[in-house]
Amino acid sequence: MADAKSKIIDGKAVAAELRETVAQEVTRLTEHHNLVPGLAVVLVGEDPASQVYVRNKVRQTEAAGMKSFHFDRPPSISQDELLELIDTLNADEQVHGILVQLPLPAHIDEGAVIEAISPDKDVDGFHAINSGRLLNGNARALVACTPRGCIDLAKKALGSDLSGKHAVVVGRSNIVGKPVSILLLQENCTVTIAHSRTQDLAAVCRTADILVAAVGRPEFIQGDWIKPGCTVIDVGINRIERGGQSRLVGDVDFDAAIQHAAAVTPVPGGVGPMTIACLLRNTVIAACNINGLQSQIK
Repeated sequence: MADAKSKIIDGKAVAAELRETVAQEVTRLTEHHNLVPGLAVVLVGEDPASQVYVRNKVRQTEAAGMKSFHFDRPPSISQDELLELIDTLNADEQVHGILVQLPLPAHIDEGAVIEAISPDKDVDGFHAINSGRLLNGNARALVACTPRGCIDLAKKALGSDLSGKHAVVVGRSNIVGKPVSILLLQENCTVTIAHSRTQDLAAVCRTADILVAAVGRPEFIQGDWIKPGCTVIDVGINRIERGGQSRLVGDVDFDAAIQHAAAVTPVPGGVGPMTIACLLRNTVIAACNINGLQSQIK
């Protein structure tokens, strides 16, 4: 039997490969089409975690050779003022992707903000039009970054052809559960979506060749819920206290899962790094779509 280390899907390494591919595509677009993809990131308020995420996004955008536009706004900003900024970015030809960092202050309607972003610049993939495009298999869909990263990691473990695999997705959120289910269907998997009302959830999980956990509950998925040989993609990121120390864990009991699964994503270092890498890919794809070009990355 392979040792535990050999079973770990290294999200950092896969993300680094994707960022390199993005950087090569940016170079091609710059040299052959005089097109430099641009990403605008809007941060409202002073949430420490959001500040870290935004810094990482800005740094990686610049490292890939893209233009980075960063807008810090106070938590007191009105919804109308934020929507006005989005309108300005929608009209800016140097900006091909717009990301408003969530969560937003309670007085701002997140749904209204997401819907205000041009679907062609919605690199988070949250806009209803992009959700519809994804559902219909439209090539112009900008796919939500975390679900797309899950598929990349599953392919890293299993190979490019996921056809015929039974995928169980635990969680039905609009951000992860639903879109990753559609992506798995597009890969010709048989897909079961499980959730809080699913009867005998453990038994359902044991049928999975691919198990995607996205429930936001620390170490919820137990080791004996996992079929031997299963590939486990853990989307969760939860901060807990253990032994007097704070640590991050996923939605899967990693130490137990590694005893059963063929491959598991760790937390941290699994799905997380893929999210920003997929954001950069979306920005390049958006820039190509807007300018009538064909991106060489998919």
